[in-house]
This record gives sequence, C-alpha cells and structure tokens, in this order.
Amino acid sequence: MLTPAFDLSQDPCFLTVAIRVPYARVSEFDVYFEGVDFRFYAKPYFLRLTLPGRIVENGSEQGSYDADKGIFTIRLPKETPGQHFEGLNMLTALLAPRKSRTAKPLVEEIGSSEASEEGILEEDDDEFDWEIEQSPYEEVTESEWNPQYHYGFGNLRSGVFQRLQDELSDVIDIKDPDSTPAFERRQKRLAAELAKFDPDHYLADFFEDEAIEQALKYKPWWTDTYSKMMTSLGPTQEQENHATYVSFSEDEKYQLRKFVNKSYLLDKKTHHQVYCSLIDILLAYCYEIRVTKGEKNVKSLWNIYFLELTTCISQTCTNTHEILVSFGRRVLCYPLYRHFKLVLKACGDTIKILQLGKSAVLKCLLDIHKIFQENDPAYILNDLYISDYCIWIQKAKSKKLAALAEVLKKDSLTKAQLGLELEELEMAAVLVQEEESTLKAACSVSRPQVSCSSPEASESEESASTSSLVTQDSDSEQELQENESKSIVALKDPHQEESIALLSGGGGGVCRSVALPGSEGSQGKPLGPSQVSLLSGPLIEELGEQLKMTVQISKPEGSVSENHSIVQDQDSN
Repeated sequence: MLTPAFDLSQDPCFLTVAIRVPYARVSEFDVYFEGVDFRFYAKPYFLRLTLPGRIVENGSEQGSYDADKGIFTIRLPKETPGQHFEGLNMLTALLAPRKSRTAKPLVEEIGSSEASEEGILEEDDDEFDWEIEQSPYEEVTESEWNPQYHYGFGNLRSGVFQRLQDELSDVIDIKDPDSTPAFERRQKRLAAELAKFDPDHYLADFFEDEAIEQALKYKPWWTDTYSKMMTSLGPTQEQENHATYVSFSEDEKYQLRKFVNKSYLLDKKTHHQVYCSLIDILLAYCYEIRVTKGEKNVKSLWNIYFLELTTCISQTCTNTHEILVSFGRRVLCYPLYRHFKLVLKACGDTIKILQLGKSAVLKCLLDIHKIFQENDPAYILNDLYISDYCIWIQKAKSKKLAALAEVLKKDSLTKAQLGLELEELEMAAVLVQEEESTLKAACSVSRPQVSCSSPEASESEESASTSSLVTQDSDSEQELQENESKSIVALKDPHQEESIALLSGGGGGVCRSVALPGSEGSQGKPLGPSQVSLLSGPLIEELGEQLKMTVQISKPEGSVSENHSIVQDQDSN
C-alpha cells in the first residue's frame, strides 16, 4: 500500500481533507471517519489519520473528485462547530503510528489508548521549569563507570560512532565520542577553540565589515512572517493559532510523509536537554541563512554542523546561557565571517522562530534535514538527531516554545563572557589605528611643504646667491669708485690741472676716460694705445702708474694677465 499525498484545512464548521490519488480507480474507494479516526482506501493507496479534534457524521459531509488533477476532496463536519484543530500541518503526527510486529512490545507507553480518542498525546500543561535540577555530588568508583557514553536525540544512541568512525571523521570534531565523557568533550572543545581563534581574522572583519553589514540587513522568510503575526494578533489571541502564518511546500510535505510517527519516552532532565539542543541547532541554522542570504552553497553543511555542539561535539548543554556562549565562541573561531553582531542577530532570529510556534521550527528542521541528506557523510546525523527532532517537534506545544523564547530573550550575551579578550583586542587595535591616522595626517601636512619647497628652495637659494653676488659686485664697484676718485683727487695738483686743461681741448675722450674711470661707459676698460700716445712727460708716467693700479683693481682675476700685458704695451709706448 502507498501513502498518498494529502493536505488538511479547516473553517469554523468543517474539516477538509484533500487526497491526491492519480492512479486510483474512482469506482473503487472507501472513506471511513468516526471521532478522531479517519481512513481512506483506493487501491493502491491507503491513508489513516489520527485527527487533533473530533468529527461527526450528520449528513452534511461532502465529497468530490477532480479527474484532471486526480484529487479527492472530502469535507467533514466538526463535532463542535467553531473549534480550532491545532497541528493540521504536522503531517507526520497525524499519521497513525506503526504497530509492532512482535508479540508484545518490551516498553509500552501508558495512555496511548486515551490518545486515540482525545487526539494526539500532548505534553502536560504545567509551566516548564527551565532550571536544571541539582543533586549532591557522589563519588563514583572507576569500576562503576560506563565505558559507553550516549548521544543522539535525547541521548538515546551509543556505539554508532565506533562503528562508523571512518565515515564520520569529517563531521565529528571529537574523536571517539563513544568512550569520551561529557566533561572531557567540553575541555577538548574549549582548547580547540582557543587554538583556532585568529585575532587578525577577527579584527579584519571588525574594521572591514561591508559583507557583515549586508548579512545583517538580509531579511529571511521568518522576518516578514513574524511582522505579520505581531500586527494581526491581539494580546488575548492564543499562541496555537500562529501555525496559520507558516505554510509548507510540496517538497516539505513529502518529507513529512516519509517520517515514521513514534513516541519518545524522556525524563524531565532529558526533556530539558532536548529543548536546549534545539536552540543550539536553530542558532547555527539562522547564522547560515544570513551569511548565505538564503542561497545554500557548499559551505552550508559546514556552517550548520560545525557551529553547534549537538551534532559536531555530541555535547548537550544544560542552560540557555551556556548555549549562547558556546555558539558565540564558535562563530568567532571557525566560519568565514566572524563578527559579534552576527551572533546577536542569530539570537534574535531564533527568538522569532520560537515565537512563531512549532510550525516555523519544523520548517527550519526540514531545511536542515534536506541539507544533511544531500551530503554523503552527514546524512547519518539525520538518523541521530534531525529526523527525531522533526517527529518530536510536531507533538510539542507552541506555548512551551514561546516560553523558551522568553527565557532566551532575557539572557543577554556580552563579549567579555566569551573568554576571548575581544574588548582588549579591539581597544588595542583602535589605539594603533589612531596613531597611524595621526602619523598620516602629520605626513600629509609636511609632505606638500617639502615637495613645493624643494624646487622653489633651489630657486630661492639661487636667487639669494645671485642677489648676494650682485650685492658684493655693487659693493666692490662702490669701493672701486671711491678709490678711483681718491686717486684722481690726489693727482690734481696745479701742474696736473694745467696739463689736463690743455688736453681737454684735443683729447676730451681721454680726459673723460681718466676722470671717470668708474662710470658706466669706461668701467673696467683699459686705455687704448692711441689715447696714451697723446700724453707726454711726467704726467703720462704718473697716470700710467695710477691706471695700472686701477685696471688691476677693477678687472677680474682671470683678466689680470691680459691687463698686465696691456699696461706693459702702454709703458713701452
């Protein structure tokens, strides 16, 4: 027999069951319903459901068949009109549990017969105590230790990793968990996290956080659903109605139909650990959805199972704060994006999912189950954890999930609680950055002055040297003029004045040349031979000596030899 695809919906007075049977004979089908029991048969399909509420046969029931789509639609009246049937989308829980083929089960669940009449077996309505019970320490001898340690959903498995050590070596961070006690697993985990933490990687994401900001701005599917729920729900509306805001796709419904419905016998301590491990799994899933923006890649599997302790370390936490601390440490040590804001954002997303109820939690678990199922070594983790969670959550109450969300909301997480000295590391990095910015600012102020002054400085130096040379030349010229004037005054005796007066008539040019040796027209020029020939007697000799001294003073060093030869020619003339 094949279990057909089916879907349930409701209105205040009727329950509608849609069953897809494309290869069935329409003329050969049978429908039976009474109380909470519903059965449908159309060869080769058979469906049996345990409904969450009672239905009745009063003549108002209806049925129809769509031949094109191959869908039977059956409307069944409710025994109590206006009653809301909870969990109609929990398809696995609606399927009747398989009966044992042995003579008698070794463990029998008490109260299962009452569940068939009153609906799905629910947990007690008492307020759940999230504080773990404490017991006095009792020393245990080594001989009483159990060499096999348990793990899996509700710590119900053991010896699995020992048989599949080679296959699970890539997905289990702790080697040989079957013989490793819980406290030793925790010590190994903390040591591995400290060795893996990279300050440079953390600071790089802390300062260059463009990709981080994009992940923080991303809105997963539960964001809009949560906003709609908070907008439409009133303060007095029941929490169970939150399931109406979450719908499942056809692939997800197919996954639910493949699960085998069963019950779990968990004590109070184990029940508490199951809820805590659920938070651990949801935190890793929310991180993965944000950093990949809902588009799964090859790192999706790694992001989920390596960030949570439940599947990677096979370690169960006892309180929500321990879960948040362990998740925060692993986010800052292992994945590509390591930022504390992503830890807080994942916590907020987990709170929203829990407040949306078990439908939203189940949708996330189904997505995780699909990711694990598509990877060769990780599919074993579905058998150990995720499949059982998908079955168990369908029988959980949304009120307890909402209470768990409130506990998680009150538990705040700080960087100091992670034990990685993040605040000190950030403060040191900020100080170094400020010093570098100060040095860059100082260099930016000094470099333009140097670059601008380097060519201009050479020009200014050249101009300064030029001006100094000009000043020196002007000073030397002034001194030369003073010396020449003194020499001319010394030559002006009565006899010389008469001779000069006689020469002024026929050789004015020579007189101007002698009387004004420092003028612009004759500065630094020796007397020509034709001019010297006009002079005679003692006056010529005295003037020749004076001119020799004048020429030596006024001309540069390089022209001394030239001036000396000219004076010698003058003397010979």
